[in-house]
Amino acid sequence: MTTPGIAFLGRTAVLAGSLCFGTISLARFATMSGISLPPWIFLLGATSSLPIGFTLRLLYVGIIRRRQAARMGARLACTVKGKTIGNLDVMLKMVDRFKNGYPGDGLADFVAEFGTCFNLHFMYEDLIFTVEPSHIKTILASDFENYIKGNKFRKTMSSVLGTGVFNSDGEMWKFHRSMTRPFFSHDRISHFNTFDRHAEDAITQMKARFRAGYPVDFQDLISRFTLDAATEFLFGHCVHSLSAGLPYPHNVVTAEALTGRAKTADDFARAFADAQSIIAQRPRRGWIWPLFEIFKDDTAAPMRIVNSFIDPILKEAIAKTQSAHASGEKNVDNDDTTLLDHLVEMTTDPVVLKDEILNIMIAGRDTTAGTLTVALYLLSMHPHVMTRLREEIMAKVGPTERPTYDDIREMKYLRAVINETMRVFSPVPFNVRESVNASTLPATSHLDKPIYVPPKTSVSYSVFLMHRRKDLWGPDADEFDPDRFLDERLHKYLTPKPFIFLPFNAGPRICLGQQFAYNEMSFMLIRLLQSFSSITLHPEAQHPDTLPPVDWAHATGRKSREQFWPKAHLTIYAHGGLWIRMAEAEN
Repeated sequence: MTTPGIAFLGRTAVLAGSLCFGTISLARFATMSGISLPPWIFLLGATSSLPIGFTLRLLYVGIIRRRQAARMGARLACTVKGKTIGNLDVMLKMVDRFKNGYPGDGLADFVAEFGTCFNLHFMYEDLIFTVEPSHIKTILASDFENYIKGNKFRKTMSSVLGTGVFNSDGEMWKFHRSMTRPFFSHDRISHFNTFDRHAEDAITQMKARFRAGYPVDFQDLISRFTLDAATEFLFGHCVHSLSAGLPYPHNVVTAEALTGRAKTADDFARAFADAQSIIAQRPRRGWIWPLFEIFKDDTAAPMRIVNSFIDPILKEAIAKTQSAHASGEKNVDNDDTTLLDHLVEMTTDPVVLKDEILNIMIAGRDTTAGTLTVALYLLSMHPHVMTRLREEIMAKVGPTERPTYDDIREMKYLRAVINETMRVFSPVPFNVRESVNASTLPATSHLDKPIYVPPKTSVSYSVFLMHRRKDLWGPDADEFDPDRFLDERLHKYLTPKPFIFLPFNAGPRICLGQQFAYNEMSFMLIRLLQSFSSITLHPEAQHPDTLPPVDWAHATGRKSREQFWPKAHLTIYAHGGLWIRMAEAEN
């Protein structure tokens, strides 16, 4: 199988060869016409044709875009200027900050210098970045047809996401959307049965570990909980990742070795996370990302593990449906129907099914796990919020009763806590679209001009940075305060500008599983706070290399006082986990 790097070099070689051939042909034509040229002219022309052609193309494109922007009454976005060719130094610095820094490091500095929209222009390719609500509204809603995922994004993600709903456009996107929308159109009691079963397992393991005197990596535990719930919801086949048991602190030696189903579950969870980390790195390296995967596709190994779990389940579901149809039976969509049961009624193409299942799993599992992890961190840092939330839970649900849909709908403070968690730490911090035609983004002030967006240009936006803008959310935008979704600040900031809060995206691509996610997060938080009365962080349990760097103390904003290391691949997560202890409630 051809690696991304070899394919990239092959395309480059073909282009270079074409230019060299053209140069040599022109020189030979000159010789045949009686124009004598020395051999070094041939050599110089052949070797310089590619850089000269590239330079001429850049100059031509620049002139065309300036003229087109002027005709549209717009201006070009301010361009970040590095110290090396192609802004290579800026790109490498951004890659390093993404890997070793705080979310938004570097980008926040550019926002302060250039405003809320600018052009990173990596390797001579436009990359417009924005944190402006009106721009994001244009991209996601008002000019939706002109901003697609695009070929560049699809190529970087296709080895994991395929042509699923998050990695497709046009008719393919509409097809995937039409397949999944009906399944999310109504609440299912079976979801709560699934949540409760796996929540009980998770909480039982937490209590056992706390009683043994050890802290728990809550991120690991909640990721297993959401993975088990997601696989049962999607396939009707739970991966049983909780059966692998909980990890011990980094300095505790244990002789336990996973075997059988527990090892399969653990391998699947790790491989799925590894594949996402790899594809998240690719876009940040610009169009030269294949050069970092010359000898192998880095996603191939983890995806073999993922596919080895999913493929047999798909084969069984397809065979079951085909057999039922052959015997004249018809599948009835009921409360126990899984998403896979629903999908195989619409297509039996295993590639389409797998792509859609993996896309929904990332959306339904990773975002929820990340948000719940951060929620526990924030509750540990703000015990008065946890106390108030427990009071609401005790008043609405009680110390032991299972919450219902009506309970969750009535719990205003619980919803505010979840919303504020997703505001401060957006589940999907960064996203990108690609323009189809030349267009404009609205002016950022009444004195300014609209910003010109060339055709086939990547436009990236950060909900993470937008959610923390003080001019949009008030001077306390860095602070975790659920009351901002309940008091006068809600009507002052959010009500007039709803696009300043987009944890589930917006427009035609808005998350179909939004209510499912709220239900799952609400259910788990209720069960946790019924069982435990306090939370304390225990960062000494994790490896020192995964703790926030000491130089963060000299930074500004939340970064200077953060007690965990937030990172993101496609979604937010805690580097090194979130190690905590919780005191059991006296009910």
